[in-house]
Amino acid sequence: MEPRLLGPGPYRATRLWNETIELFREGMPLRRHRSLLKNYECCFKASEAVDWLHALLRCNQNFGPEVTRNQTIQLLKKFLKNHVIEDIKGRWGKEDFEDNSHLYRFPPSSPLKPYPTRPPYRKEVIKFPDWNIPEAGTSQEHIPVKPVMMHSEIWFKRHSIAIGEIPTCRLVHRQELTQANIEEIWKSMTLSHLQNILGLDSLNEVLDTKLVNPKHIIHNVYNVNKQGIVILEDKTTEELPHWVLSAMKCLANWPSCSDLKQPTYLGFERDVFKTIADYYGQMKEPLLTFHLFDVFVSVLGLLQKNKKAIEALRVSCLLLPPENRRKLQLLMKMITRISLNKDLPPLCDTAGTRTLMVQAFSRCILCSKDEMDLDELLAAKLVTFLMDNCQEILNVSSSLQTVIEEHIVHLQRVQIKYAGADTDTTLPAPSFCRQISTDEFEYQRVNGSQEPLAALLEEIAMNKEISVKDKKKKLKQFQKSYPEVYKERFPTPESEAVLFPEKNKQKPQLLMWALKKPFQPFQRTRSFRM
Repeated sequence: MEPRLLGPGPYRATRLWNETIELFREGMPLRRHRSLLKNYECCFKASEAVDWLHALLRCNQNFGPEVTRNQTIQLLKKFLKNHVIEDIKGRWGKEDFEDNSHLYRFPPSSPLKPYPTRPPYRKEVIKFPDWNIPEAGTSQEHIPVKPVMMHSEIWFKRHSIAIGEIPTCRLVHRQELTQANIEEIWKSMTLSHLQNILGLDSLNEVLDTKLVNPKHIIHNVYNVNKQGIVILEDKTTEELPHWVLSAMKCLANWPSCSDLKQPTYLGFERDVFKTIADYYGQMKEPLLTFHLFDVFVSVLGLLQKNKKAIEALRVSCLLLPPENRRKLQLLMKMITRISLNKDLPPLCDTAGTRTLMVQAFSRCILCSKDEMDLDELLAAKLVTFLMDNCQEILNVSSSLQTVIEEHIVHLQRVQIKYAGADTDTTLPAPSFCRQISTDEFEYQRVNGSQEPLAALLEEIAMNKEISVKDKKKKLKQFQKSYPEVYKERFPTPESEAVLFPEKNKQKPQLLMWALKKPFQPFQRTRSFRM
């Protein structure tokens, strides 16, 4: 069984957990080991498990080469706690796995994580105001229009409507959209855009849409400073503590921190970094929240398609509470600057700066409530991608904002409605798709293209205004381009010859007058000279 890249979709974290267990059980080498004067069959040392599983995770596209040995040990601790493995005496349930020579084995069957069951999805339909009911205090203007006969061929082609009398029309004054209407529009269009990027039939399996607050989306789009960082309404309870902000500014701008009085003792920058890491580490819920965990895990399946992954993360981050988005923006800004700052002294003796940033902050950014999960590995991969594309991801999607704003303006615009029209002429009726069979698709494809071609061929054949020469030329061109359609209309040469009936050609009568005089040879005559 080879590791495969799992794309976005429902239960991606569960699928990764189960697949990793299956790969581990199938590929981990088992042999005889001796411990305390006793031989044990089909087992392995803890260090051997770390070596093998670490190599597996690093070559797996779902995790990548950034996986560290320490992360592998943390995963094996989860395996021991959830009875994926047990020690040679059959003990399990504790996270006391260490990278040593202790012996472990697989139980007869390792428990796979069951797929969660969720209630059936009920699609929420946005209820807009009834545009036909006039608002209190306003009236609809009835504008009588004199019937006019239209004969313009250009007008007919451009508007593709029947030429005739223009009916009486009226102006429809739209009711003003309420704040609730606008919020529902922002929510539905944002989620629809995210669903299209992920390529899912529904977001139901990765997100409980009832938990998405449209006020958060609108706040994250409009309440930002010049750098695009969210501005909070209540800074007393939601903002980062002043001492944390000062510490983050100190490391982000190292060594030029003119507004801060910095001690000069050795290791000061490490103490500042530990202060920041401890604050973010003690949060009860990750910045990307528990209920959005499956969404961000699904986005990880798009990392091979860089642009799509960036857009998906950009939209997903708009769903965050404003205080979480602001903390994430400030944290990623600091992490990016620290990783690129060559003047900053090393913050750790055993790991590089970039690796340290991932290890220190990945769990406070993305984490799962479930213990049976690979959240540490998935979070590390996500944070690494965020570090490389921080500026693009944490800015507002201008294209999405423009589309939604234009849609809202369109709904508020005064429209013209014709008498007898039951539907709004300015808004296309919603269309729905249904799945069809392959045979039905082929039938629609063939008939949908051949019927107009057959009509065109019939028009050429029956046109009496063009000359026979031009008709033959056009028919020959049509036969060359669409032989099947042509053969269906003219299966035999005789059927084609009907279009060109032969005319009786009479030979012209011999002009008798031309033969009345016999042919006279040239005769020499005398010339008279004057």
